[in-house]
Amino acid sequence: MKPLRGGPVAGSGMGIFTLSRRLFSIAGAQKRSLAVSTLASIFGNFAHLGLMGSGALLILSCAGLSGGYPLVWGSLALLCSAGIGICRYLEGLVSHVAAYKLLADMRVALFGMLRRLAPARLLDRQKGDILSVAVADIETIEFFFAHTIGPLFTLILLPLTTLCIAARVNILFLGVLLPVYLVICFALPLLAIKTGRSIGQDYRKRIGDLKSFMVESVASLKEIQIFGYGERRMAGALEKTRGINRAAHALTLHRQLVTSTPVFFVYLARILVIAAASYLALGGYGNPAGVIVLSFVVSASFSSTQSLTTVISNLLETYAAAERYFAIMDDRPEITEDPSPVELDAIEEIEFDKLSFGYRRDREEVIQNLSFTLKKGEKIGIIGESGIGKSTIIRLLLRFWEPTGGEIRINSIPLKKISLKSLRSRITMLEQETFIFNDTIAANIALGKPGADMEEIILSAKRAHIHGFISALPEGYQTPMGELNGRLSGGERQRIGIARAMLSNPDVLVMDEPTSSLDVLNEKGLLKTLKEEYEDTTILIVSHRRSTLTDCDRILRLVSRHE
Repeated sequence: MKPLRGGPVAGSGMGIFTLSRRLFSIAGAQKRSLAVSTLASIFGNFAHLGLMGSGALLILSCAGLSGGYPLVWGSLALLCSAGIGICRYLEGLVSHVAAYKLLADMRVALFGMLRRLAPARLLDRQKGDILSVAVADIETIEFFFAHTIGPLFTLILLPLTTLCIAARVNILFLGVLLPVYLVICFALPLLAIKTGRSIGQDYRKRIGDLKSFMVESVASLKEIQIFGYGERRMAGALEKTRGINRAAHALTLHRQLVTSTPVFFVYLARILVIAAASYLALGGYGNPAGVIVLSFVVSASFSSTQSLTTVISNLLETYAAAERYFAIMDDRPEITEDPSPVELDAIEEIEFDKLSFGYRRDREEVIQNLSFTLKKGEKIGIIGESGIGKSTIIRLLLRFWEPTGGEIRINSIPLKKISLKSLRSRITMLEQETFIFNDTIAANIALGKPGADMEEIILSAKRAHIHGFISALPEGYQTPMGELNGRLSGGERQRIGIARAMLSNPDVLVMDEPTSSLDVLNEKGLLKTLKEEYEDTTILIVSHRRSTLTDCDRILRLVSRHE
């Protein structure tokens, strides 16, 4: 897949032309399809002009007021009618196929950026708001690709053609029509976008806030029920919904104003054409056939250009959605890979050299001047109070954040110079909370080693002491977790996570509170497995439990600088 293009522009406060340029840049990936769609739009609108013009000439020729054969004009009118239908079908089909391919590319690109930003740059972003950008906002951008590019070209070509015909009939008609076209095609659209930009932004932001609120509410239903928080939560949802309704009301009012104002100028143009024709008739200008044909063509032209107002009213949301998308895409990852990264060989030694770290530059550092070395096959435990920085150490080891001071070296290579893919393929981390995907149990365990066969999966499950539980299920390892996920205990989730980590067979196994949800029996079984079957694996365990660290070669106790 080709990377989506677009220059680095600030994620907020982007101008309309900047947003349009970047969206056109993305559309370049489907330029052939969109070119076909645009040509179909242009030919379809010209066919509309041709239908009205040939229809007028057909009537005039039948009345003996114009030359030519009625059969010719009638055949041309039928041909134009068929052309309108064919072109409109092609325009809609091709533009939507291209648009949905572009949306798929945008979602893939967004997920790739989120991977690079996580976790450091996503701490202050609400999950529901990110979900809203990934689904609703990108879906809204579809309007630009499928319904905007063709009309933009029509906006230029159709008025030019009509004005040429007007000048051919009489220069006076050019004089009365040109100002109206300038107002409808340029002045009103630019004014509509400028005045409605903040309304569209407010609406999309409120939609994102509500989705974040609902995602959080669904995830915390148990706590809401336990603490009787339901009424207040419902009140919060109602208030956010009312806020969306107010924003939608403002957007609707603006949209109606935008779509109705051009109607006045369309009818004004028709009145001006009639007035100009009357003036010319009084002056002895004797070309009624030309005036009638021009009237028909102008009517067709305005019916097409007037649809631009609908496009503009919908673009308010589209540009607001695009700005939210680019705000994420323009963010800078906390971690960047070295231009020439080093591929890591088997890990023999890890050195933490005077390591310091703070989550915010203006706050006190969580870790200060920490130094220790981890040799191959060694098992080290880390213990200390909550918030002292135990979990932070292993996140720094996996380069989720950069140290604010000191350095980590693996095999004497600074961590910054090591390929992230290589680093994370040789170090496996088991966190306190295990996320279970909506897939089978086997697939969830196999996340630790894509392509693992069932024998390997079962062996890892046995090592994690979860095989008996899985075997007792009606479908065993093929049990869908979507049906069972909500009924898994914390210990069962954690043991699936342990099986997942063990399957990866890493050089270094990092475990953050690996037994926090396990009972004594399963804890002993896990420790026995680590001792007997992972003797050559380097293990770093963070735990509050002294019992979990029983078989460690060394135990490091972290203390506050104030102790």
